[in-house]
Formats: sequence, C-alpha cells, structure tokens
Amino acid sequence: MSENVKGTPQPLDAMQLRLMQGLAQEVTILRPDLLAGGATVGELAWEFGKDRAALGDTWRHRLWLRPDGSGQLDGWAWAHLPYKVTRSDGSTYTSNSANLTWQVHPDRPDLLDEILDWYAEQAPGLDRFITPQAPDTEMLARLPAHGYALDAGAAGDDGDWHQFNRRPLRDLPPPALPPGFRFRAAADVGPAAATRAHIDAWHPSTFTETGMREVQATWPYRDDLHVLVEAANGALVCTAIMWFDAVSRTAEFEPVGTHRSYRRQGLATALLRHGMQLARNAGAETMLVACVGAPAHRAARELYDGVGFERFTWDVPYVRRAK
Repeated sequence: MSENVKGTPQPLDAMQLRLMQGLAQEVTILRPDLLAGGATVGELAWEFGKDRAALGDTWRHRLWLRPDGSGQLDGWAWAHLPYKVTRSDGSTYTSNSANLTWQVHPDRPDLLDEILDWYAEQAPGLDRFITPQAPDTEMLARLPAHGYALDAGAAGDDGDWHQFNRRPLRDLPPPALPPGFRFRAAADVGPAAATRAHIDAWHPSTFTETGMREVQATWPYRDDLHVLVEAANGALVCTAIMWFDAVSRTAEFEPVGTHRSYRRQGLATALLRHGMQLARNAGAETMLVACVGAPAHRAARELYDGVGFERFTWDVPYVRRAK
C-alpha cells in the first residue's frame, strides 16, 4: 500500500506519477481550492520531467492506495531533500532543507498526520518546509502539533508565496502580437530551441535539453499546446506550456516566461490569449495558472489579472526548523 517505507528508496517513476496525477484530477473536480502547491496535473508533470534526471535520487515518495482494490490513491507524499545543481551561467545553487508536496482525497484528511510523520522520517535534522492552501483547514489545524509554525518571511508582503488563479474559457479576446513577431509551437521548433527559449526567459536556469525531452515524454504534454513567440530575428523570446486534462476539462499554464530583453512589449499577454484559444479548442472549459501572490511582486499577478484570471486560493507557508 505504500512505497519507500524502509530500505533503499526506489525512484519515482512515470507510472507512479500518473497515479498521483489521477488523484489531482479528482481533487480538481471536487475541491480545487485544496490542491496543494505543486500538486496539480500540470505542475506534477513539469516538476517530474524537468528535474528527474538531475534530482531524482534526492526525492522520496510514498503512495497510499485505496483499500477497495481500484488501484487509485487516497493520498501521496513527495519529499524533496537537499541538492546542488549548476545553472546556465555556471553558478551553483544549493538547497540544504527539505520540502514536501502532497495530496489527499478530500474524504481522507485522517491521512495527513501519517504524511507528516513520514515526512519527518525522511528529513531528520533538516529544516522542513510545507505549503498548504489557505482553505485547507484540516492540514492547518494539524501543523502546530507536529512542530510547524508560520514561515513569516515567506508568507509576508515581500515573500515568495503563490496564489492560484482561474479563468473560464469564454469571452476570449483575440491575441495581438506587435509587428515582426509570430506564434510558434514546440512541434515546429524542436526540443533544443524550446529549451533555449526557457533558459533565456528564466536566466540563470537549471533547465537542460535532457529535462525538456523528459518533460515532453511526461503525460499529458502536447507539443501543439507548448506555444512560443518568435521575433523577427528568429529568436524565440516568449514561451508557455499548457497541460490539458480532459477528465476535469481544465488546462494549466506551467511555466510562462519572456526573455528579459523583450519584456513589457505585450508578448506574454498575446501568448496567453493565443494559448487559451488553443486550450478551448482542445476541449478545456477552465484555465488555471499559479503566480507569486506577495504584494511586493506585482508583475506576474498583473499579467494574469490583465487577461481575466482571478485568485481563488493561496499558499500559507509553514516551516519546522531543525533543532
């Protein structure tokens, strides 16, 4: 009924990820406000694909199968342990703490204590971070008893907490690019060019072409829903991946980025509108996207507000400091 309880940890694989995404589909339909940060269908695919090759040996996971023999999950937990990676500018980024992504079915809050105990076993002696959503009263009520306190810095006006936004896919204004730019799709440009577009938008980045190929191999990636903007000089200067889930009839932008030399020209707005039209044509009824919600960090929030997104839930970061 679970993975990685004792002994040598086994790598998280695509079949297990698909089970985790299956629970995400259910929660998206039943209680989308309870989707833990990083636990949507698209965010799971993106995180798994881009980092599996480099960081997979630092991950730990556990799955809680339903007792009815259906093969579906009542819950899962994914712990990210300390790691070191090299970025595109040659610098090194090091994480010395642990972070947990998890999800439980809305009918199984009793699993939350077991998940927190398992997390403690996986990350002894480390600062342990966890980020429930504001409406998740079940998890928020349990955290103090497990030694967690609000992470005041991360949760503040200048923190890095995120909000989750949605928009119905109706009344979509047509996209309008400035002269000299055109829309492209990853199906047309190939993985190397798509990788470069991401690295340029998120400089300095830890992303690699290996990561891109892993992302493209992860369900439910579609290269026609991976959209870009090309400048007159042939450079790909804006990029967005959409993850469409036919079960919940939602699509999610993850990630979205613009080359630092091409920002504030309306490219991201046009790409988002173009992408939403494609998502609607694919069968999506609702569009999702997460962004930094802290008041001091306005740019992404104002971008999404400007194309019709509205916040419906947000992070409440907690931490248990190592003694």
